[in-house]
Amino acid sequence: MRELAHARMAAALATDGAGLKGSAAAKSKLKNGNTVMSATRCEATALAAATVRDGDALLEPQRWTMFVILLVGAFLPPLDFFIVNVALPSIRGELGASFSAEQLVIASYAALYAVTLTTGGRLGDLFGRGRMFFLGLLGFAGASTLCGLAGSPWVLVAGRALQGITAAVMAPQALASVQAIFPEREKPLALSVYGAVFGLAAVVGQALGGVLISLDLMGLGWRAIFLINLPVAMLVLLFGIPLLKETRARDARRLDLGGVALSMLTLGALLVPLIEGREAGWPLWSWLSLAAVPLLAWLFWRHETWLAGAGGAPLLDPGALRAPGLGLALLIALLFYSIGSFFLLFSVYLQGALQVTPLQAGLAFLPFGAGFLLGPLSTPFCRRLFGAYVNPIGMGLEVVGFLGLAGLLAATFTSVHPAPVPLAAILFVVGFGQGLALPTLMAMVTGRVALAFSGMIAGIASSTLQVSTALSVAVIGGIFYQVLGTRTDPAALTQALIVAVLCIAFCLAVGMALSISLVRLAPPSHDEAAGRV
Repeated sequence: MRELAHARMAAALATDGAGLKGSAAAKSKLKNGNTVMSATRCEATALAAATVRDGDALLEPQRWTMFVILLVGAFLPPLDFFIVNVALPSIRGELGASFSAEQLVIASYAALYAVTLTTGGRLGDLFGRGRMFFLGLLGFAGASTLCGLAGSPWVLVAGRALQGITAAVMAPQALASVQAIFPEREKPLALSVYGAVFGLAAVVGQALGGVLISLDLMGLGWRAIFLINLPVAMLVLLFGIPLLKETRARDARRLDLGGVALSMLTLGALLVPLIEGREAGWPLWSWLSLAAVPLLAWLFWRHETWLAGAGGAPLLDPGALRAPGLGLALLIALLFYSIGSFFLLFSVYLQGALQVTPLQAGLAFLPFGAGFLLGPLSTPFCRRLFGAYVNPIGMGLEVVGFLGLAGLLAATFTSVHPAPVPLAAILFVVGFGQGLALPTLMAMVTGRVALAFSGMIAGIASSTLQVSTALSVAVIGGIFYQVLGTRTDPAALTQALIVAVLCIAFCLAVGMALSISLVRLAPPSHDEAAGRV
């Protein structure tokens, strides 16, 4: 939901890189450090080597056609994040899914997408971006088939987990190809198109889910939101394989499979008990799993430290994290996507308490999508007015919007739809604040390290946002269902949503306060940062 602004930040990084071409040393910096980032962000860590290209090579005449094909890989992952939210009540009704299984449908996708993005990008560097794009697309289509044919909640969760992994293999290849096939003068336009695709996915995802469920194509119901990926994949394979030419990095970094495995174990040990423990009555295994999280995190850190010392390419370079203020910036990123649970919970409220159709529920999110599209476009103007405080202002708008939503829900009679105009205005403000704050958040993070580390840190920040989504679904979603208890009446759903919305507002308010303190802590220059890391 968020990758639009990541791509805009990528354009800024690419522009900075263009100014380094004056000397051989500067060219070396450009090749090793001036990477471009994305959302779901996300995959820029994997792109550090992807920026290497032969400046004297002839331009690829079909580069825009190739790029359009690769953009499918950028469009499908965020689309499948948004599209599933409005379908969850229907899924629960048909499969008999528990509330915790609903949470896992979202959290498993976001968590595995986050921890696999870097590896997906590096696979493209090593074995070819076109090859990994098509393999990722085939895997994503297979995972979508598994989701669409799922006969039980746990098969669906497994399919969503596979979707997250294969999406992380497919998605980075489009952004990496921007650096490989476009000349400098065309990169800003390509990055703008890339960002627009993510914004489009955020806008149409919820509505498209509602449309597909309402149409009930061939009696498929909610299954159509997954199976719709199959004809898309078929068309891309049919037209893409003859057209897409292979690109890869000259000096691709090796895979950190140990780091991937340990990060997956750490996240799993944290998320599964948080989601499943409540409904299971907090059995012994849930406490043991949570107790193992610090140990697993420590093992991950030790592995990354050892790999960096041995001259390897860790997922998370410990040296880069010593930059002043970087830990604080990543904490803000972790709080920033506390909004991730809102799309699930608000959809549950709309269809459960107000008994609206999936189509109506999907359309209700359109004001948020419109605000999210316009927010990044307003960032340059707001930066001239407010300087470095654009990020806390954007987060402040989100806080105001969620407090307004809590007040509107509390003032509305049970089972009565909130006034549409105030509701649309509130959702627009929340989306606008989200879109306004996101690009500046990424700039705040990457600006605290040396240029050579900017790509890696951008990827870490983007993955942190995805992890934030998973944690939000697990923690704030858990609070929602804890307040709800065994009741499903409109009054209980409204009360639970109000509590969840206030929790989201609190997290964003803390993030806003931390952002203000970070703005006051001037980022080091690249030379100073390079000396520290």
